[in-house]
Amino acid sequence: MKSKLPPYTTPLERIWHYLFRIICGLIFLFLIFPILVIVPLSFNAVPFFTFTPEMLSFNPEGYSLRWYEDFFTNLNWRGAVNNSFIIAIFSTLIATSLGTVAALGLSRREVPYRTMLMAILISPMIVPLIISACGMFFFYSRINLQGTHLGVILAHAALGTPFVVITVTATLVGFDRSLIRAANSLGADGVTTFFKIVVPLILPGVISGALFAFITSFDEVVVILFVGSFEQRTIPWQMFSGIREHISPTILAVATLLVLVSVLLLTSIELLRRRTERLRGVRT
Repeated sequence: MKSKLPPYTTPLERIWHYLFRIICGLIFLFLIFPILVIVPLSFNAVPFFTFTPEMLSFNPEGYSLRWYEDFFTNLNWRGAVNNSFIIAIFSTLIATSLGTVAALGLSRREVPYRTMLMAILISPMIVPLIISACGMFFFYSRINLQGTHLGVILAHAALGTPFVVITVTATLVGFDRSLIRAANSLGADGVTTFFKIVVPLILPGVISGALFAFITSFDEVVVILFVGSFEQRTIPWQMFSGIREHISPTILAVATLLVLVSVLLLTSIELLRRRTERLRGVRT
């Protein structure tokens, strides 16, 4: 909805209002410009990372889907896609379960050291990834998890759990605990109350956290380079290796598809956020 300025707004305030919007638009264009460059280059008909004269003149011969075809038919890329989805799905399930339980526990006022426990749980978001990756490498090497699917899944679950904790905790801020007492007074046990009362109300936050955990696992490359092996290569790992060893515009096609997936997931998260606010009676 278009915002209207109050009638008492001074000319200087009006100028600043529109100037601020222009500045925000320029910042947004600066941030999104690399993506805008990658997308058309992924349709290049020649194996170059530059705009050819045919592309600039919008000649159909300058465009091709060959790099997308290579992505869907190349065995290395197909194996990376399978690994990415398998690792992301299982790590998301673990992160969602652990993060939801942790958020529910920390939301109770009688839990001691809540602040310290919260800081520990979200520390993977704060500590630089290279430090976490080194620590996981040395730890996994001692327990024989380095270079295994289980090790990578657990590592990605540790990185995704903080996002679930934060989103579910934010959802629980407006949670009316009198509903739980009402359910108990009507004879519902703890399990029934949890699945019939608590879960439906916090479900948007749980799903949002799960989507964040999925994106984190699907796009992660630093940790898997330390704790994974060639058998666990994911799409980001394959892209990183392709840039170092064999530069191909297929990387641009993959990047375009990842951008599309990210946009769809972030759109879903925004819709879930609005649904959560509607359930809490908040208007945006």
